[in-house]
Amino acid sequence: MAKKKTATKPTAKAKGKKPTQKKNKSQMPKFNLYWIYGIVAFFMISMLFTNEMGALSKETNRQTLIQEYIKNKDVEKIEIIQNKNVANVFIKESSLSEHRHEGVSEPLFGEGLNKGPHYFIKIGTSEVFETKVEEAQELFRFTESERVQIFYNNEQSLWDSVWSWLPFIFLIGVWLFFMRRMSGGGASGGPGSQIFNIGKSQAQLYDKDTEIKTTFDDVAGLEGAKEEVQEIVDFLKSPEKYTKLGGKIPKGALLVGPPGTGKTLLAKAVAGEAQVPFFSLSGSDFVEMFVGVGASRVRDLFKKAKEKSPAIIFIDEIDAIGRARGKNQMTGSNDERENTLNQLLTEMDGFGTNDHVIVIAATNRADVLDRALVRAGRFDRQIYVDLPELTERKEIFEVHLAPLKTNKDLDIDFLAKQTPGFSGADIANMCNEAALIAARKDKNFVEKQDFLDAVDRIIGGLEKKNKIISKQEREVIAFHEAGHATVSWMLEHAAPLVKVTIVPRGKSLGAAWYLPDERQITTRDQMMDEMCAALGGRAAEKIIFGKVSTGALSDLEKVTRQATSMVTVYGLSEKIGNISYYDSSGQNSNFNKPYSEQTARTIDEEVRALTEEAYSRAIQVLEENKESLTKLAEELLTKEVIFRENLETIFGKRPWDKDETVTLNPSSTFSEKETTVTTTEEKNNEDKSV
Repeated sequence: MAKKKTATKPTAKAKGKKPTQKKNKSQMPKFNLYWIYGIVAFFMISMLFTNEMGALSKETNRQTLIQEYIKNKDVEKIEIIQNKNVANVFIKESSLSEHRHEGVSEPLFGEGLNKGPHYFIKIGTSEVFETKVEEAQELFRFTESERVQIFYNNEQSLWDSVWSWLPFIFLIGVWLFFMRRMSGGGASGGPGSQIFNIGKSQAQLYDKDTEIKTTFDDVAGLEGAKEEVQEIVDFLKSPEKYTKLGGKIPKGALLVGPPGTGKTLLAKAVAGEAQVPFFSLSGSDFVEMFVGVGASRVRDLFKKAKEKSPAIIFIDEIDAIGRARGKNQMTGSNDERENTLNQLLTEMDGFGTNDHVIVIAATNRADVLDRALVRAGRFDRQIYVDLPELTERKEIFEVHLAPLKTNKDLDIDFLAKQTPGFSGADIANMCNEAALIAARKDKNFVEKQDFLDAVDRIIGGLEKKNKIISKQEREVIAFHEAGHATVSWMLEHAAPLVKVTIVPRGKSLGAAWYLPDERQITTRDQMMDEMCAALGGRAAEKIIFGKVSTGALSDLEKVTRQATSMVTVYGLSEKIGNISYYDSSGQNSNFNKPYSEQTARTIDEEVRALTEEAYSRAIQVLEENKESLTKLAEELLTKEVIFRENLETIFGKRPWDKDETVTLNPSSTFSEKETTVTTTEEKNNEDKSV
């Protein structure tokens, strides 16, 4: 038995042959389509050269032609080339053996007899030459059968032929170039790399053999979303756990939420956790310039998924193809996108069955999706991925601070408390910017101040200390920001101030940082105090200088939007009553107002009344604290940046203040034309309402 085992083992010599065979096999040239193009071009050029140079032709003159060739009856025919004023002479085969035709009897290439033309003569005009030939035949008394036949023709040279082919060659080259560009270039570009694969799905496949490092451990926060997605993964791993109770596998899950909250990251974690094939692509991958390509790619995607079922399909930014149908008034302008959506609807819940194929999609525009797409039976679950809360922000900071070199005494709770309204992407950007700032200052660790500077840089913009501002403008900016700070400090429901600066940042000429409360609902008094604080800058200009400037554009925009929301959305107006004209479904057309012209006039009056009420109250607060306002503005002009402690020295402590620390989010800016900085509370209200 032992001998048989050793005898069946391959020897070292045999082992050495296999790599050699593989090497020889790998050295074999691969077939390339351009070989065919080269062979066709070679044959075309060969034919041109053969037609041009295959026959040997010598020049002669008219005297020799008449006195020797025609007189001896050697000429079979004469071909006059009109476009070249040349006459080609063809000699009879019986006469080629004569000594006088020795130089033209054999062809230039090959063997046998030269078929002609054998001689050529440069002539003036064809009529004169033909007359001379006819006279010679009459002179030598040619019979009718012996007469020389004369033909007329036009001829192109080799280079004329090449030039005539150049446009076609150019068009072929342009066609090949564009086909390679449209198909992704090269035969190794994967699915869809050739024009014949244009209708194939371009989804990336992740399976057991593909290493994906992202797991649910890398997704901080989002506990509710992770739980629902984890259940889908478990269903595919062990379906009998659910099917034994009569449950059915869900068709799809839709991840909805503001940008940067981690929807795509959650899908990556699903790919890392699932032990089933995972197809990932974007909604724009279905969009193509050719008609029918989107629907074809949808069919191919689900076909591949069914072949590898159980499987998961992830479509990012599904609103690219899932918008509501029939919204575009221009006929035929969106037929291709609608065809793609129709095919997707059919594949998800049509006449055919797609067992054990789950579709996960992500979007931040759920209001524009087609109703048929988000109904039960297609996307059975809509998972809302909201902005992270305090504890979730702490977990996100722990993830993004792990690769950074930070001080041991860095307080993560402090960073989490001072970043209300920040998304996961905002926190990641903040940590990265803090590391860059610390490296720029040649520090060995990223410190607390680096994070404060990072948020100032991200939200407020780059500090511009060299910007030229006149003394008068500088005073207006100082009193404007001091007005914001004073009003917010004196009102109970306004966000407490943390930092005020008149140093220009980005587009803004000054900014104030506040600490807004993280509340889920807001009362009318709270919204009025916020509007009053926003108008404090313009009110201070009116009190001190007796006139206002254009610097309060962002403040007016914020106040107008908030007052309009109070009247039309939240029902906080007594004249309008408990009515909301807000359409959360997003299905109503913007051209149709859900109220009459009289109601619209009442809404305008109520919005104006609310803003005037807030403005009058801001002026009243500043009139009562005019001395402190002036002192704060003068200190701003001297120091350029003041903090909460300076305000406590001037105004004293706020009786309703909580024991809070510094925030990082500026909410009010004094801008030349427009500012991009908004309050965190404003962002939260927008996400929950309009």
